[in-house]
Amino acid sequence: MHQIDLNCDLGESFGRYTIGNDIEIMKYISSANIACGFHAGDPNVMRETVKQAVQRGVKIGAHPGFADLQGFGRREMSIQPSEAYNLIIYQIGALQAFAKIYGATIHHVKPHGALYNMAAVDSELAEALALAIFDLDSQLILYGLSGSALTNAGEKIGLQVAHEVFADRTYQPNGTLTPRSQPNALIATTEESLNQILQMIKEKRVKTVGGGYIPIKADTICIHGDGQHAVAIAKKIVQTLQQENIEIRSLG
Repeated sequence: MHQIDLNCDLGESFGRYTIGNDIEIMKYISSANIACGFHAGDPNVMRETVKQAVQRGVKIGAHPGFADLQGFGRREMSIQPSEAYNLIIYQIGALQAFAKIYGATIHHVKPHGALYNMAAVDSELAEALALAIFDLDSQLILYGLSGSALTNAGEKIGLQVAHEVFADRTYQPNGTLTPRSQPNALIATTEESLNQILQMIKEKRVKTVGGGYIPIKADTICIHGDGQHAVAIAKKIVQTLQQENIEIRSLG
């Protein structure tokens, strides 16, 4: 039987602004990546999201990003490795505090948006992020783009690494995600998304925008919870995985 972790970026509401349907999405995932207040989220949202995850037995992950609320952490920023190190420590620490009051611990760390994509190709930045996680808690699992500089840095330093793949994103021939600025960055239909998921799990390969195929390792699948039909798509993904005898299970 194949096994796969199903993760989702959550806790991205802020003040009076609600993004996604976290409570409903949590019914279908095994791991939650919770925003830590820099690119999205706030203390109230963080606490409530942690509480909901604990109640549902969903693993808690820190989802640190650039301090860019207006750009939702998707704009690249020039940052020194030492700054990146401190950025990660600060945000994980905030989420750890909320987890502690519910008797829980942080399970994994997944950088967000531009920070994630930059670390996927920038070895120096990737090493700074991996070192921050290792120094804080070497038992944390690092979620990174499959086969990227970030997962390589994590493995090199001795962290457990989860090679992440995406249900609704297209891939470039070099294994990176197609930038959101391009029109073909997102997969158009649920059927195409399901086909890509099954191919990555069972065949360990993915079709690129150029029409070719590249090998890929899939430990965890990211689904996005902020789309108009996100809950229905998540439900369909879970049903399909169950029908294909693929067990949804958290890592570690």
